[in-house]
Amino acid sequence: MALSPGEALRSKFGDRLRTSEPLSRYTSARIGGPAEFLIVAESAGELAEAVTEGWRLQAPFFILGGGSNMLVADAGARGLVIVNRAKNVQFRDEGSGVSVWAESGCSIGTLARQCVLKGYSGLEWAATVPGTVGGAVFGNAGAHGGDTASCLRVAEILHPDGTIRKYTAEELGFGYRTSVLKKESRKKGEGSGVVIAAEFGLTKDDPSKLQARVEEFVAHRKRTQPPGASIGSMFKNPPGDYAGRLIEAAGLKGVRRGSAEISTVHANFFVNLGDAKATDVKALIDLAREAVRQKFGTELELEIELVGEW
Repeated sequence: MALSPGEALRSKFGDRLRTSEPLSRYTSARIGGPAEFLIVAESAGELAEAVTEGWRLQAPFFILGGGSNMLVADAGARGLVIVNRAKNVQFRDEGSGVSVWAESGCSIGTLARQCVLKGYSGLEWAATVPGTVGGAVFGNAGAHGGDTASCLRVAEILHPDGTIRKYTAEELGFGYRTSVLKKESRKKGEGSGVVIAAEFGLTKDDPSKLQARVEEFVAHRKRTQPPGASIGSMFKNPPGDYAGRLIEAAGLKGVRRGSAEISTVHANFFVNLGDAKATDVKALIDLAREAVRQKFGTELELEIELVGEW
C-alpha cells in the first residue's frame, strides 16, 4: 500500500518533520495558523532535498524565508512548509570589483551590512529591507532607489527535473516588485522553480562612506515606518502615486479591526498590536481597497502574498 504524503514525509525526514507547527512563530507580523507539516532547511542542500521531495510527492508546499511580505491564514497552510535558513555566504575579489554569492535563506539586510563593513558597494539599499535573498529575487525587492534587478548577476534556480540553472536579471523578467518566478508561482504554485542562491556584483568603496549612507537609510526608516510586528508594505504604489497617501487621504490612518491597525505612522503598513488575527488584517485590506476605489477610482494591488487556507 502506498504511503500517504504525511507518512512519506515522516519516512524521509524523521524527527526533523514537525506537525501542526504555528506559523505565527515564523512571520514578521506574528500572525498565522498551523502548518500541516513543517521542516527547517539549514543549507542549500537541505532546501533542495525538501523541495524535491515535495515535487516527488506532488504535495502542496510553500517556502518561508524571513516571514515578511506575507499574510498566513488563521486556518494555517496545508501540505509542507519549508523554512529556508540556508545562509552560506562567499565573497569573491575580482581585482577592481567584487561579487558576493549567498544562499537564498540569508537575510538580505544582514548581507548588505556585511558588504558595507568590507567596503563593498551595491547593496546598501537593502540594509533595512526585511526578508531573505530568495525573497528579494522572487519579488525584486527594493528601497531607497535601488532594487535586486540593479545588482543581481545570476540566480540559481532549482527546477522540478532536478536541474539547477543560472538566470540573469534580464532572464528573470524583473518589474516593479515582481519577476517571472513570482508570476509563474501564482499560476503553478512552487512548480515553476525555487531560488537556491544568488550572486550580486559589487564595487569597492570607502566603508565609512557606505556606513554613513546606511545610517541615513536606517534613520529614514525609523521616521517613516512603524516599529513592531508588521507585514511590510501592504500594497504596491500605483503609477504616479503612493498607496500610503491614498489610504491616508481616504481617512483610514489608525483604523483598527481587532488588534490589527492601519499604522498612524505610514498608512501602507498594517501592524499587529498584540494578538491580531489574519482575518483582522484581511478586513483592513478589503476596507482600504474599497475606500480608495470609491474615493479615487484606483485599484490597489497587494504587494504581500496571501498564504494558506483562506
